[in-house]
Amino acid sequence: MTGSPSFARLQPVTVEFAGERGGEAPLTWGQRSIWRITRWLEDGDPYFNTPWVLPVLGRPDLDTVLRALGTLIGRHESLRSTCHQTPEGPVQRIASDGRLTVELVDAGDAVPRQVAAELADELAATGFDYAGELPLRCAVVTTDGRPRALALALSHLAVDAWALDLLAAEWRRLLAGEELPPPAWQPMDQAAFERSDKGAERGERALRHWRSVLEQAPGTLFDHPPGTPEDPRFVRVGMESAAVAAAARTLAERWSISTTSVLLTASAVLLTALTGRGTAVMQFIVGNRHDPRLRDMVGTAVQDGLFVLDLPEGTFADAARAGHRQALVTYRHAQYEPYAMMALREEAGTADLSAYFNDVRTVPAWPNLSAQATRDPAALTGRTKTFFVGAWAEVDAKVFFATGPATHTCQLYLLTDTAYLPRSTAYALLRGVETLLVRCVTEEVPLGRVAEICGLADALPRGDEMTDGPAGPTAFRTDRATGLRGE
Repeated sequence: MTGSPSFARLQPVTVEFAGERGGEAPLTWGQRSIWRITRWLEDGDPYFNTPWVLPVLGRPDLDTVLRALGTLIGRHESLRSTCHQTPEGPVQRIASDGRLTVELVDAGDAVPRQVAAELADELAATGFDYAGELPLRCAVVTTDGRPRALALALSHLAVDAWALDLLAAEWRRLLAGEELPPPAWQPMDQAAFERSDKGAERGERALRHWRSVLEQAPGTLFDHPPGTPEDPRFVRVGMESAAVAAAARTLAERWSISTTSVLLTASAVLLTALTGRGTAVMQFIVGNRHDPRLRDMVGTAVQDGLFVLDLPEGTFADAARAGHRQALVTYRHAQYEPYAMMALREEAGTADLSAYFNDVRTVPAWPNLSAQATRDPAALTGRTKTFFVGAWAEVDAKVFFATGPATHTCQLYLLTDTAYLPRSTAYALLRGVETLLVRCVTEEVPLGRVAEICGLADALPRGDEMTDGPAGPTAFRTDRATGLRGE
């Protein structure tokens, strides 16, 4: 945090917590998916940290806030777990009780939520010691001695975005003095299920699905060789479009599919229009919360699913319905043991799975989009904003579509490897999604005309046509690590 005189650090306090059980168990498959990637990172790397702010509503005193925080940690085993590499594999060790040091900050004349946001970024700026530190850090922001906000940093080994929403709902209830029933399903329970016969069969079924697809997946996403990339090489651009939200909602209702399927299929179709291929193969980030037991589990359940869409003859409407069916197939086959999956991929060869889609929304269909907007999506295109987000030197993706969590407009982001797709093409792809969906509201769009209609017919440079572009600030890493919410 900056040294602004508007606020001051006070003496830290200690929060005690106690849970119903402790112990040791293997990591869940969701945890192992994250753990595997942490092994590539240097110690102290904050790649998998999530800064987060919770408001303190009403007028509770500091003791009430600290008690609620202690209760929250005690309720959820993932918040009092450490992760350790052992000769038998990675394990989680759950403390049955313990203490957490909490910073206190007086906001002074500053806005408490803004101070909390700055504090959360500071707390998340250093990687966790996974074996020696609880997976959360915390500070309470006060004004005139009254708690106003909670600043948090959490490890992605402990929570995903769905879990954050669960914690936020419980936080409000705990501050209001409610007694909550104990959680019915915890990561230790999930780990035990995954090692059971039924869980193992689920994992094997997923591996069989992946094997069948990997055998047919192309070895390269793009036919042309890489050109001269920008520096940093990977850029992320964004678009805020109420027109996309309105059109996607209209089309989803018309075709009896989800808005996720509309956006996923549009991304896949535009990618195939760009590459000239008739099949799209993308890794689709899946929240894995379809099992009722997992819906209320605070932990990380996200894994990569494999989405394959063979484009049918006909219109985008046909593709969207097919895409929805394939998304359901992806959901069913997105729970597996990650190390077994990596062995399978090595065995299958060099299939290029460097295209991704991640819908981070937990609230579907943009409920705060105005009713008037839905009546005429085309009229909203003049308000659409595109913008540069940031860049990074190295990311394990060539194309990565992702939504944002806004509920009043569609936030759509695209990360590209500029050795294959320059920044100008990334912007063209985002605008192409808008053009395609808005056009589909009023007419049937043949798949054979998507490239022409969306202005992509000449958008893909070849070889030496790739040129250096302006480099932006190093400010982004792919959404694969943070904000993962699944479908």
